[in-house]
Amino acid sequence: MLECGMLERDRRTLQRRSAVLCKQLVVDEMLVQLLQADDILTENMAEDIMAKKTSVQRSWQLLLVLPKRGPRAFSLFCAALQETEQQHLCELLTQSPEKDGKETHKERLSDSSFPHPTQEVIAAKRARTHESMEFSLDADSPINTPVLPCTPDFYLSRCQQSYRMSSSPRGFALVISNVTFDPCAAAELDTRKGGEVDDEVLRKVFTELDYMVTVHRDLTAQDMRSCIVNFCQRPDHRTVDSCVVCVLSHGVEGAVYGTDGQLLQLDWMFEAFDNSHCPLLQNKPKMFFVQACRGDEMDCGVEQIDGPTRTYSPSCEQRDAGREGQGDAASRQRGDMGRPRIKLPQRSDMICGFASLKGQTISTAAMRNTKRGSWFIQEINATLRLHARDTHLADILVQVNGRIKEREGYAPGTAHHRCKEMSEFTSSLCKDLYLFPKYQP
Repeated sequence: MLECGMLERDRRTLQRRSAVLCKQLVVDEMLVQLLQADDILTENMAEDIMAKKTSVQRSWQLLLVLPKRGPRAFSLFCAALQETEQQHLCELLTQSPEKDGKETHKERLSDSSFPHPTQEVIAAKRARTHESMEFSLDADSPINTPVLPCTPDFYLSRCQQSYRMSSSPRGFALVISNVTFDPCAAAELDTRKGGEVDDEVLRKVFTELDYMVTVHRDLTAQDMRSCIVNFCQRPDHRTVDSCVVCVLSHGVEGAVYGTDGQLLQLDWMFEAFDNSHCPLLQNKPKMFFVQACRGDEMDCGVEQIDGPTRTYSPSCEQRDAGREGQGDAASRQRGDMGRPRIKLPQRSDMICGFASLKGQTISTAAMRNTKRGSWFIQEINATLRLHARDTHLADILVQVNGRIKEREGYAPGTAHHRCKEMSEFTSSLCKDLYLFPKYQP
């Protein structure tokens, strides 16, 4: 049992930064498990924190507990922030007073006690401009700007004509990320260096959007099928308003590779979530994001007649090359799951973003950077963080397309120099889909 509280210096630091932490901290299962492993949190404390409905409430509960958990709590909390790739918050807590500058009047007032969770963030950062966001994407890590919150006025102006999106959590998110492939069974499939950055980026952004995120890495094709079936059959889909599925791997048109070199057909995945096979998600939006090649063709681009002489290029990118392969033709038997009084189409209320383009004559490769992850996931992450507050998902994916269109590889002397990529999306949504981040009616 811990006999004393946190050091006074560390306690004061947490107090001074508590408003910022409540807004920006991502408290998910990984962070809580790390603190449990270090005996900073007991099992009951962890359950109490994760039972809170919103991200802000979970952060606030953790900040109430930490000062009572002994002199090691501060340093181990900072270490857990680094482990969960929240380095910017670790630096905020550990920077020296000289770098921190003089305390503001608000900071001195807040030093006497923790502020209310809804207190305004001290010295809030300005919203990033297009140029500054491009600069951050050129750094060695993905954009970490907190998801901007939806306002009550915006929610009230849009909720009637949009999909219901008020449950907490908003839904469950499944991320399947294949990074390392079996050298014996799939010798032609290279390690997807940077793929681990993508799945961590997705985990963080959808956690901030109030989804319960599960990440599975390096699955065979059969394990991917089992994972998707188990996810579809979760009984708690009944109580939430949506779901998210992200699949990241090598791929060909219509399929993605398991680590064993076998293919998982994407149409099978979509069928698993249709109105017949997943009745608990009927009439609820189902979001899919597929980061994979849809062929081996490199898009070398064409010269724009009246455009600038050179497109902006965010440093050297690496091709995420797919491999041609023969997928299995196994099909699912459709069971009679009963018919509702009002019939639904077999498949509806889905939207899927693809990292690369499929055309009548060309299927293209997706692009990935070994440090920052793939172009597509970078742009999904940045656009959700900045614009989910007031933009429906179809328009967000239009913005992603526009930003992907502007990107260009930079690798002089290689086939990848000045290469291009084009993302696309398909939709059977029947209403506007707003995520209403950080707003709870």
